[in-house]
Amino acid sequence: MDEFATTEFPEVMFILELTYRDGALDQLDRWIPEHYEYIDRHLATGEFLMSGRKVPRTGGVILAQGMDRATIEQLVTEDPFHREDLAEYTITEVQPTRSLLAQIAA
Repeated sequence: MDEFATTEFPEVMFILELTYRDGALDQLDRWIPEHYEYIDRHLATGEFLMSGRKVPRTGGVILAQGMDRATIEQLVTEDPFHREDLAEYTITEVQPTRSLLAQIAA
């Protein structure tokens, strides 16, 4: 069997890219604790696989799985960075075909 085949991975995943709006950096620190609660809540359910800041600090990225696009779009509205209009989200749907993630998770 092909060692990089994604037979144990979801058919659809999403890359959620946050881009901070102009002037948002001055306000972000106020909302980071609630943003982390949002991230942690979805990490705990397995909906999010990872999150992190972009370098340089212009936004962030979240890797998500296990839901459809409509659910992802609704989920994004729960993030305080979105709610407070500090970041714009770009949602990219991905159909994994090759990955090491199943091996890493094992």
